[in-house]
Amino acid sequence: MLVSTEAEDPTADLVIAELNRRRVPVLRFDPGRDFPTRATLAASVTADGWSGRLTVGKRVADLSRIRALYHRRPNPYTPQSEYQADRFAAQENRRGLNGVLGALPGCLYLSHPQAIARAEYKPAQLFVASRSGLPVPATLITNNPAEAKLFAAAHPTIYKPLHAGAYHVDGEPAGIWAAPVEPGEITGAVGNCAHLFQAQVPKSGDVRAVVVGEQVFCALITAPPGVIDWRSQYRNLAYEPVDCPEPVRAALLRFLGEFGLCFGAFDFAVTPGSEWWFLECNPNGQWAWLEHAAGLPITSAIADLLENGVTR
Repeated sequence: MLVSTEAEDPTADLVIAELNRRRVPVLRFDPGRDFPTRATLAASVTADGWSGRLTVGKRVADLSRIRALYHRRPNPYTPQSEYQADRFAAQENRRGLNGVLGALPGCLYLSHPQAIARAEYKPAQLFVASRSGLPVPATLITNNPAEAKLFAAAHPTIYKPLHAGAYHVDGEPAGIWAAPVEPGEITGAVGNCAHLFQAQVPKSGDVRAVVVGEQVFCALITAPPGVIDWRSQYRNLAYEPVDCPEPVRAALLRFLGEFGLCFGAFDFAVTPGSEWWFLECNPNGQWAWLEHAAGLPITSAIADLLENGVTR
């Protein structure tokens, strides 16, 4: 099986080590970095699908015998320079290699790169979550400052980015956390881009639910009082495993089915009355630290799915 990820990925390392322990043949590579300098592709289409070889260094994978592809965190296909020919080559590499790897016959994808890309859009997530039966806070996406002020005046409101992309302050990477916002803090700068505003859920804690196939692993995350976004306080969090309510579990599986995913890392705000409010899903989210902190056997579940197509 193939593991597509960057060179330093401790999360993928756990899965690869488990697959090696089970003597499952694994070829790890980073398409955006390895192709075409270190990897070569020779693929031919037949009535049964793509056949041929993917060679990475001295290792060779028969395309027709790849049973699973674990798409983790590969680097993007980046042009070697700003020259038109290099930009063209990068696009051809992406569409050629990605196109073949995304159309392998009988291959299990965890998850398919195109499905992951589609599920990363929060507006789509919120709609599908609501349709799947999960409570979703009142939400406004706007670049109109007046509309944002009206929304914030109607109820306690938080702002959160639509995408957790790279952001730097004084040359250093910085996170943009969900934060409360008052109507008086909203200025004309809202007009510069789309903003996501959401009604603040009165919560007693947070839950991260990691779904692998049809298994759901949940951890209750308790942050210090007054913390809105637990990700800003990793060193001050407490974790404990919790059971997933059956209605929530069923809704999570419907959510993943809608997007064609077999993995998702979901975040919920939990009220004092034990109601779980959907916040977002990372279709390729991190989980390794949570496995250790809450004692959740996620590595084994992923290895089961990749090896056997099922989870035990």
